[in-house]
Amino acid sequence: MANTSARMLRLLSLLQTHRYWPGPELAERLGVSPRTLRRDIDRLRELGYPVDAQRGVDGGYQLAAGTALPPLVIDDEEAVALVVGLRTAARSAVEGISESSVRVLAKVLQVMPARLRGRVEALSEVTEPVDWGGPEAAPVDPTVLTVLAPACRAAERLRFSYTASDSRNSDRHVEPHRLVCPGRRWYLIAYDLDRHDWRIFRVDRITGPRATGERFRSRDLPAADAAEFLRGKLDNLPRPHRVEAVVHAPAAVVRERIGRWGVVEAIDAERCGVRMTTDSLEWPLMALGAAGAEFRVVEPPELLDLVRERAERFGRAAGAA
Repeated sequence: MANTSARMLRLLSLLQTHRYWPGPELAERLGVSPRTLRRDIDRLRELGYPVDAQRGVDGGYQLAAGTALPPLVIDDEEAVALVVGLRTAARSAVEGISESSVRVLAKVLQVMPARLRGRVEALSEVTEPVDWGGPEAAPVDPTVLTVLAPACRAAERLRFSYTASDSRNSDRHVEPHRLVCPGRRWYLIAYDLDRHDWRIFRVDRITGPRATGERFRSRDLPAADAAEFLRGKLDNLPRPHRVEAVVHAPAAVVRERIGRWGVVEAIDAERCGVRMTTDSLEWPLMALGAAGAEFRVVEPPELLDLVRERAERFGRAAGAA
């Protein structure tokens, strides 16, 4: 029965992608015969899931869209990803999103099994909230977060492989402290036992994290909190691009729109200067566009070239329209 239940959940998870599944391919994915697959489909229909079937040589199955669809089934990794997304949305500035996200988050946590609830609650407890923007997004494996977070909460040493910015790989042995997520990139703040110093690690560059079972006494972080420590480290990193631009709008207006991405200083009542450092010119280009006003790039020349290239592209799109 346990194998049948697990197979049914796997089948439902595949069908919930709403793609069309040829019968032989679906049976192969589940490791069952076409006859067993048909019985499983019938069981899902008895539970209220509207599964459409197409008979014949090219026959297959697809979950129909419906307003009365029963509760979705998600696996552990999807559940963690859902909670991370809801917690991020709960801090959103979009009107109405924060309150709705908090309500949905409470419902999701209530129905989670205790084993999984403990993992995602640990993630919340050891993540440092920040109100300043950060670099562009970097995809993170949710299962990595659910290894790092409990280790931070339990003060348990970790080992993992880490890929540095120059693509060199190394094995790390650390005492994890906190997780910080500025913008859409995650960082682990930890004391590196081999280098005898505090370090920041981009979570998307961590692979194979494992708890060692060794507990440690927390050390004093050389900053007021983990977010301040991270910001100090990021500010001191060498950046290939220093950006300066003049925006034809009051400093207060520009600061409200893009101030968290750079330094905004008034030139006069109608103009302001914007300065930022970045490892990608896409980021300042997006920020200057978000200012909603005329602007002039002072430096670097590479950003001016990028502006010209985008202007030509948008011009062609406008002409085609």
